[in-house]
Amino acid sequence: MKVTAVFDIGRTNKKFFLFDKKLREVFREYTVIEEIRDEDGFPCDDISEIVNWVKKTLDRFINQNEFELQSVNFSAYGASMVHVDREGKPVAPLYSYLKPIPADVLDSFYSTYGDQWRLAKETASPPLAMLNSGLQPYWIKQTKPELFKAIKWSMHLPQFLSYLFTGLPVSDFTSIGCHTMLWDYTKKDYHAWVYAEKIDQILPPIVDTDTMVLKSYQGHRIKFGVGIHDSSSALIPYFIFAKEPFLLVSTGTWSISMNPFSDSPLSKKNLQNDVLKFMQIDGRPVKASRLFLGNEFKLQTNKLLLFFKKRPRYHHGVKINWKLIDRLRSNYQRKFIFETIKSSFASPGPVDLGTFRNFEEAYHQLMLELVELQVKSVEMAIGKTSLKKIYIDGGFIDNDIYVKLLADYFSGYKIQTARSALGSALGAAIVISARKLSEKSLARHYELKRQKRNKSKSVEPQKTWN
Repeated sequence: MKVTAVFDIGRTNKKFFLFDKKLREVFREYTVIEEIRDEDGFPCDDISEIVNWVKKTLDRFINQNEFELQSVNFSAYGASMVHVDREGKPVAPLYSYLKPIPADVLDSFYSTYGDQWRLAKETASPPLAMLNSGLQPYWIKQTKPELFKAIKWSMHLPQFLSYLFTGLPVSDFTSIGCHTMLWDYTKKDYHAWVYAEKIDQILPPIVDTDTMVLKSYQGHRIKFGVGIHDSSSALIPYFIFAKEPFLLVSTGTWSISMNPFSDSPLSKKNLQNDVLKFMQIDGRPVKASRLFLGNEFKLQTNKLLLFFKKRPRYHHGVKINWKLIDRLRSNYQRKFIFETIKSSFASPGPVDLGTFRNFEEAYHQLMLELVELQVKSVEMAIGKTSLKKIYIDGGFIDNDIYVKLLADYFSGYKIQTARSALGSALGAAIVISARKLSEKSLARHYELKRQKRNKSKSVEPQKTWN
């Protein structure tokens, strides 16, 4: 069987997929790679173990009789760069996008290159420190000059994974355009500060995201893609379905609400609320809002599981209880203080979990508060765009409470969820496929289900959440 392989590298799970020639999923496996610490003691992904896993996985399948590998592509999370020397070896850790940049470095940057909100508007990138991955080489240059001198190329993670097999250092639009602060959306070129700091000299040439490189690997001729940013990749299959404007909520560690049908410039208020622009594979902008939903969900759920002495995956079986939802809404008060999501919604104080009757009540309250933030994030992405369809993709499609609460709030929209949480893997496979796909050909992946509440609402969420 001829197959396309996709490595889909997330912060939490590292995934490997095989798709047949009709882009039907025929194999998948997940692995978790433990974090290590960089030279400053901050947690980060282990790039050496990621490289080992990718190579060993590909080697394991390349000589199997059951599968004949035709092409390979790579999808990975953004805001992460791999810095290599002239021999192509990483010379620095895969620094975490959560790692803080010292205030004096940021102050120096903005005092040299101007007001942070002007730069944010020009680059469609809210000021996010290390999450603005373009500031990472600037930070290295300012604080680790000897390391900076050793860098030949700085590549975003998806392109580095491709480089492992092709030996060709490249950049692509989807990684460059992802809140990096590198790209001037007005000039459609790197921003002036990039040239002033000569960062452009260590950024590889830009190629189209659907570029393929034919290489010999382990005695086999294989087409390798150049990699793609995972959020942009998740959007690709939905353009095949799109018969009308839509918004995609791509869920996982981050929940990204993407609106490819908005051409309005970002306002300062947008930028202050974590609204930005991504780029499609052809360089066109996508308005998006971000929410650290999956990360916060994991932190808070683990606390609930520990307090109520439940097994680790107990919450996976909890379905929505509308009577409980209505009771919580009837006297709605925010009770959770979130650790990794900044919000103007203030809880009166730390929640006393002992005030909840059981795990289910605490969990429903948590989901009400998280979905409240999700609703605001979706509304910011929609803006003034005239659209009536919302797709939900990724890990949270299996969270019954999340999906149904979101559908309940956006009752005036057609809310549809994908059949499986493929996330960005299928998009990465489509990018390097020569096939012209139809909606019918993707039906087994995207058996899109209309989500709605069957019971009458006793409390309107719009009134509850003002």
